[in-house]
Parts: sequence; structure tokens; C-alpha cells
Amino acid sequence: MDIRKKIGQRIKQYRTDLKLTQQALAFKAEIDNTYINEVENGKRNVSVINLEKIIVALQTNVRDFFDSPVFSENV
Repeated sequence: MDIRKKIGQRIKQYRTDLKLTQQALAFKAEIDNTYINEVENGKRNVSVINLEKIIVALQTNVRDFFDSPVFSENV
């Protein structure tokens, strides 16, 4: 699986666990909601700066975000 899809899948997992809409996450991260949609669907490369904003808005940290079996799968 493409790394963009893995990151998008992980963001969506956290977002749905927190019962946030894409719009609510975008507001908290101060990012456009269409950007969130494209990242979640693996259609956009997310910058490190925006990924950090999203991770903070998801109330987690970088280590926990990437500590997932989805990132252990072979590409």
C-alpha cells in the first residue's frame, strides 16, 4: 500500500475514533477541509508541517500516530 494511503487511513481511523467530521478536524488543525479529504483518500502528499497540525488536532503524538500495524505492512 502507498504511504499516502497508509497515512490517510491512520488519520481517518483517529478521526472516526474521536467522532470528528473532516470539517471539524480541518477546523481544529487550521487546514482546509478539502485538503483533509484528499489526504485521507491518499490523493495528496501531506507536508510534514500539516501532518504535525493534524496529529496535534487528533490529540496524539507522532510516535503513537506511526505506531500502527498499517505502517509495518510491506509496500
